[in-house]
Amino acid sequence: MRRADTLEIVDLPGSRLDRPRAEGQDAPMTMPAAAIFVIDDDPGVRAALERLLRIAGWDVMAYPSADAFLQALPVVDCGCILLDVSMPGMTGPQLHEQLAARGNEYPIIYLTGHSSVAIGVTAMKSGAFDFLEKPVDGDLLIPTIEKAIEHHRRTRAARTRLDAIKARLYRLSAREREVMDHVIAGRLNKQIASDLGIALKTVKVHRGRVMQKMQVRSVAELVQLCDDLGIRRLA
Repeated sequence: MRRADTLEIVDLPGSRLDRPRAEGQDAPMTMPAAAIFVIDDDPGVRAALERLLRIAGWDVMAYPSADAFLQALPVVDCGCILLDVSMPGMTGPQLHEQLAARGNEYPIIYLTGHSSVAIGVTAMKSGAFDFLEKPVDGDLLIPTIEKAIEHHRRTRAARTRLDAIKARLYRLSAREREVMDHVIAGRLNKQIASDLGIALKTVKVHRGRVMQKMQVRSVAELVQLCDDLGIRRLA
């Protein structure tokens, strides 16, 4: 008997995958490689998704259970997870919780054949990227995955940038950090010298080192970096 939630997503008439390009039309721009992780206990669903996604140009890794995925826990630069809600053993939402606890950043797109408003709301509150019902149309699934991949790229880029800024911050000495805190609070050099009980010349030296180590050319840039890191300014 055919499962009610089996996906019918391959070779859809009119799908973006089988539409011929007009003569002279440029080929689509090739994006950097990304991996899609398919986690579903139905082998038919996994096979259909694998075929569709490979045709779309992605690397695909399929797993029959949440436990199998956790045991492998692959690491790629960019990817997203297509996750079934109801599976034997660990469910999709339970896996989601496990991944969140481990700090995993892969966007999660839920696929379910048992639509439930409550499950969908819970999934989105837990940070799911989207929640789609089976059978899912390829013309809906592919753009959703593209958006999830782009979201992951932006998230990783933002985290990499913040990590780089933190590394600069850690290079500051204790006194340089004190001076920086006063600078981003809008204090003048004379005020900083008075507040810290040091010579004006010393303030200028430390201030110059702060700007050099933080790799900024203006106080405005320094303030922006500190705001990005969530550093609270002195009152």
